Amino acid sequence: MIHAPDDGAPKDRKGVSVLKPIKRTETDVTRKGLAITISAVVGALAIAIGLRFFSGEEGPPLIAQIIGLIAIAPPLVRWGYSFVYDQELEPYTGIELRNRVLICSVLYASLWIIYAFVPTYVFDLEKASEMNYMTFGIILCVMLGVGTFIAMNTFEVEMLGGLTHAGLYLLSAILLALIAGVTLAGVESQEDARLREAGLAMQVRWDDGQHDS
Repeated sequence: MIHAPDDGAPKDRKGVSVLKPIKRTETDVTRKGLAITISAVVGALAIAIGLRFFSGEEGPPLIAQIIGLIAIAPPLVRWGYSFVYDQELEPYTGIELRNRVLICSVLYASLWIIYAFVPTYVFDLEKASEMNYMTFGIILCVMLGVGTFIAMNTFEVEMLGGLTHAGLYLLSAILLALIAGVTLAGVESQEDARLREAGLAMQVRWDDGQHDS
């Protein structure tokens, strides 16, 4: 009989080691809550389409836009976490996951404060939608950077995971806004409209003068 070297671990009366390796419990985060998430996304699309048909030319009212940004955040945050969490670590579950999802959702919805107020103060606009598309792209990059930082600290993911997580929310919000008829940028400001009308009036007078001569 050949005996293995003694590992020095404590043993029971039968000589069997009482130390057992800690087994990692696999948690299927992707499937949990998937049906709720899909239902929420489908519902958000239906509401966005309804707002597109029943709103006026100026789009849905501001209060509807704010409620929409807040409402879509939890399902997108929860669903996004199922894709970006570190596979080498135990995923957050239960109450802890719920609390982190709620915190991240509130912070993500608050990102739109950057869009709503920064351009109006920096560029002296009447509303944020009057910014040009280049400025909108810069503001969106700033929001994405802040959102990445939020995701990294809320769910303890790597930078790429945080970027993916924040991008999922922001791009989904923009897509739903476009479906609902919300104009995010490129609207002619009142000052530009006055200048354009003045230019047209001068052009008309010039053409009339040329015609009389």
